[in-house]
Amino acid sequence: MTTAKESVKQERSWSFGTAPGAVPLLGHALALWRRPLDFLASLPAHGDLVEIRLGPSRAYLACHPELVHHVLVNPRVFDKGGVFDKARQLLGNSLSVSRGDDHRFQRRVIQPAFHATKIADYTAAVGDDTRAAIDAWRPGQTQDIGEAMHALLMRVAARTLFSTSVDTATIEEARQCLLTVSEGIYKRTVAPLGLKEKLPTAENRRYAWSNTRLREIVETMISERRRSDEDHGDLLSTLLRAEHPESGQRLTDEEVLDQVVTFLVAGSETTASTLAFVFHLMGAHPEVEERVHAEIDAAVGDRSPVFDDLPKLEYTRAVITEALRLYPPSWMSMRVASADTELGGHPIPSGAMVVYSAWAMHHNPELFPEPEKFDPDRWLDERAKNVPRGALLPFGAGSHKCIGDVLALTETALIVATIASRWRLRPVPGSTLKPQPKATLEAGTLPMRCEQRRPS
Repeated sequence: MTTAKESVKQERSWSFGTAPGAVPLLGHALALWRRPLDFLASLPAHGDLVEIRLGPSRAYLACHPELVHHVLVNPRVFDKGGVFDKARQLLGNSLSVSRGDDHRFQRRVIQPAFHATKIADYTAAVGDDTRAAIDAWRPGQTQDIGEAMHALLMRVAARTLFSTSVDTATIEEARQCLLTVSEGIYKRTVAPLGLKEKLPTAENRRYAWSNTRLREIVETMISERRRSDEDHGDLLSTLLRAEHPESGQRLTDEEVLDQVVTFLVAGSETTASTLAFVFHLMGAHPEVEERVHAEIDAAVGDRSPVFDDLPKLEYTRAVITEALRLYPPSWMSMRVASADTELGGHPIPSGAMVVYSAWAMHHNPELFPEPEKFDPDRWLDERAKNVPRGALLPFGAGSHKCIGDVLALTETALIVATIASRWRLRPVPGSTLKPQPKATLEAGTLPMRCEQRRPS
């Protein structure tokens, strides 16, 4: 058993419950497959820590922010693993899935690449890419905003990683591969028996081919950069030159490959979905959209927004934060107990899975009054101080917190400001928002009508 020092302080009486509705053999896997968001959001009502079943295994959902925080800041006790290890099929042994000494080494080597001083350099081309994309829009035209943002963010992620050394056709091929693999990984994650993925179906063949092809594309980029040995000032050059501050050890090509694929996933899928949610929410709430437009117009006037304008966009940032609360990209994740321990006073055996869900916390009325209401003002002034510590969890916490969180938020704010300075987007009548829980939370099809605010 771990010591009392390693367990959550007993400052309150934690409640423990069991999720209802388990079925033989599958447990709650069927609920996670059919209606995962509703199922997760229902569990905090059963306790601060709730036992669930994933196939034949028992797992525990930490519902209270203090319990989740304890899990995330104690990686030696609650380490990466569980059924979510299937993400390794795409991400290899990258920072997002590695554990133990591997993770500590990678974090020390890679962290300087995301220092605040580099963010402005990485985002220098974001405005150009965004303007190039929206220059093709026409008044009255309908855009699937989810598709449009994914295509834009794949281009942005590629430019951040590879500078200008990758062509448009290759970026689009990588994007299509990524869409196929991302969907496949989630299906494998929530099917704990793992039978269907072993069958020689056309779907499984597409998944395997797409995964292999995506890594081939990235491997080619790394090999070309190694041969040229030029510093392009992009993230790939930084990774290839990064050294451990004490040992001087560098990442191998395989380790760089895993990191680059991970950054492509995080930099395109998660940020693109967040942007799609932001524009849909603004379009559905014109009073919010008007405040965003007024703030951007006051900050930039007739010119295009730039990095230095972002500190002036307080309300715009609040809109993005509220979108992340309502629709967190990392909607569910997992840790595995590396030894017998306890959580909230309840024993957790070694090897047990501990699940946490940003979706469940963000939609818990005890943490966020009127949780289904889109209310950016909850992140301003005194109201923001009333949000319980750790209740907002879009990027994780502790040593496994998303290393690119500042970069992602910066890109998101700059893209929102650039598009909103020129266009107003309205949901097409009859269209509905149906978030799709896959490897990340996706926006699905969101047709929106373009109304021009200002000519290019």
